[in-house]
Amino acid sequence: MQDTPSGTGKPSGRNRKALIESLRADHRAASRKAGSETSPPSSAPRAPARIKAYDFSQLAEFRQLQMHRAAADMIGLENPFFRVHDGAGGPTSEIGGKVYDNFSSYNYLGLNMHPRVRAAASAALEHYGTSATASRVVAGERAIHRDLERALAELHGTEDSVVMVSGHATNVTVIGHLLGEDDLILTDTLIHNSISEGARLSGARKLTFPHGDLDALEDLLSTHRHAHRHVLIVVEGIYSMDGDYPDLPRLLALKAAHDCWLMVDEAHSIGVMGQTGRGIGEHFGIDAKGVEMWMGTLSKTMASCGGYIAGSKTLCDYLRATAPGFVFSVGLSPVLAASALESCRILLAGDCDRVARLQENGRTFRDSAQAIGLDTGASAGLSVVPIIVGDSVGAVTLSNRLHDRSILALPIIYPAVGEKSARLRFFLTSEHSPEQIERALTATAEEFAALKSGSGGFRALLDSVSQAPPKQG
Repeated sequence: MQDTPSGTGKPSGRNRKALIESLRADHRAASRKAGSETSPPSSAPRAPARIKAYDFSQLAEFRQLQMHRAAADMIGLENPFFRVHDGAGGPTSEIGGKVYDNFSSYNYLGLNMHPRVRAAASAALEHYGTSATASRVVAGERAIHRDLERALAELHGTEDSVVMVSGHATNVTVIGHLLGEDDLILTDTLIHNSISEGARLSGARKLTFPHGDLDALEDLLSTHRHAHRHVLIVVEGIYSMDGDYPDLPRLLALKAAHDCWLMVDEAHSIGVMGQTGRGIGEHFGIDAKGVEMWMGTLSKTMASCGGYIAGSKTLCDYLRATAPGFVFSVGLSPVLAASALESCRILLAGDCDRVARLQENGRTFRDSAQAIGLDTGASAGLSVVPIIVGDSVGAVTLSNRLHDRSILALPIIYPAVGEKSARLRFFLTSEHSPEQIERALTATAEEFAALKSGSGGFRALLDSVSQAPPKQG
């Protein structure tokens, strides 16, 4: 019963005060509830949610790599790749304080440590610093870039050239940019990966012909040329796996007869072929302007790093203005441009002694190898001479045995070449001595014979462990 005065129905003063306090309390509670539903969340810091990066060990391709490594470990096969060299690569190289006869570097004319090349690089470092600091289109253009491009054009006998920061990227960006889905690209089966990647990027149709088989190329042109806007034929001056070279005069005749473009990748032939080292064009005595694109790298004969296209001024101007790998990439480091320029100037001056020594060393190595029963494949006996082993395990094992005898020659294995074509690849230079060549061939013949007589179970053992799970940890 409420405490109210008689007959009024109103609470007394004491009870009225208590009722007001109760109503106020109810209002405060309702306000707190409403605020909790509409006010922003507390500003107190919260622990960030943990975001996990993808674990690439789950990739099927990585698991396969682990499986191959586990198989190699089980048969005691040491990895011959990524050994750390202590100094400059030349006819010898030092690993872990030990000196090796080096047949694994493509310093073809020995210019990597040439005094003039080193001095030019040092002067560029002092004048320009280490970087072009920007794309050449923006603020990276330096006089030394154009000096190098003029020298390369003179070397090839073309109107102009354009230099990029990577040989691989040069092929990718130029082929990928110039060709499109209405076009056709025809390549030798042994063409370099960079050309295949450029063709894939372009979206053009790509067909291959058997290595060196220009009859097959002619058949492809007769069958498919009419269905495409532009057709590009791409070959190498010297093929980096077999060490042979194509019939360039016939290629010129085919491209003219079928209205095609021709691109010659001279990565391994400039500085190597021709009396003065000007490449396969000089070797055959052809007019360089009949080839649409001469491609080259600066990392071999030129003792630097980068890539270039030599050709017409129109082509080079177009690539400078539009090729993504040029426009959107930093300019070549001035130090690298300077070392390549000085190497190019040495070639242009007609230092034929180095070229002649290289060619003599290549022929001596190939002919002597064949004389003692080693298979050099189709090598022309110039800068690259393979020794065919016949399976990947045998090639890696032979390379490791030569390493134990202070000789560096790296294996080329499947899938870079067919399994039955696995090989060691010897790079010859002008600086290798006759004694080094003799030591390398003697050791290779002895170790290969021992391998063949005692390793019959290698292939079976590798096959037996190829399905084994990868090592943990």
